Amino acid sequence: MTSAQPPRAAETESERHERHLAEARAAFERDPRDEQAIVWLGRRLGYVGRFEEAVAVFSRGLEQHPDSAWLLRFRGHRYITLRRFDDAARDLERARDLARSRPDETEPDGAPNPAGVPIGTLRSNIDYHLGLAQFLRGDFESAWQAYEEGFDRARANDDRLVSHTYWSWIVLRKLGRDAQAARLLEPIRADMRILENDDYHALLMHFHGDVAAEELLSDAGDGSTASATRWFGAGQKLLANGDRAGARAAFEKAVRSGPPAAFGRIAAEAELARLDGRDG
Repeated sequence: MTSAQPPRAAETESERHERHLAEARAAFERDPRDEQAIVWLGRRLGYVGRFEEAVAVFSRGLEQHPDSAWLLRFRGHRYITLRRFDDAARDLERARDLARSRPDETEPDGAPNPAGVPIGTLRSNIDYHLGLAQFLRGDFESAWQAYEEGFDRARANDDRLVSHTYWSWIVLRKLGRDAQAARLLEPIRADMRILENDDYHALLMHFHGDVAAEELLSDAGDGSTASATRWFGAGQKLLANGDRAGARAAFEKAVRSGPPAAFGRIAAEAELARLDGRDG
């Protein structure tokens, strides 16, 4: 009689990412010229924190596929991670120009949401990341232009609408267009169908005055992307309302509490540099 085998331990998130990276590398090695194999190898490297390697993969891919909007979109994202904002904006502007001449495509998720429903497309993700890169550079007018151009695409689903509206509100307040920023909040409701962007949704409700800062930040946790996102967003409302000291404290919390690749942490670093006069 054979003894029962012990139950197999559940795969951790880290183990899953490493397995997916091995699969992507195998696919790439089978056909190193395949554009999507290059894209996925670079994406999977990014998911395990190997950002410089990811950029190198995308760069080699662009030598073979110089007009690949996909490769430019993802390299632009990783340039943001590496705080190379000028390079990111340059890649994403070119990706936007290339993508305009082709039908839009759904972007497959590397880490699917629980519903298994992708929320973005190539062009909507270019819009989002380009606007962010311009914001990080301190070019708020160009950031708004990117977001304004992409609003029709952003209305495709509630997740994309809230992420797009969130950064647009911040940019418009930077530009002093407070009434226009307020109008952006009108379609934002408590009962929206949000699959991924709960933090952006909560922050928009906070901007509107429907969620208090205490409630917003009680769910932030610590050491997480959500924490960096919520503290950065809370700081933006404080800054827009003239509370520089409160904003600084919130941005410092975002930097301390968020992982290095979190957009909230990266943006908080940029805001602290602006507050200190170190932005350029």
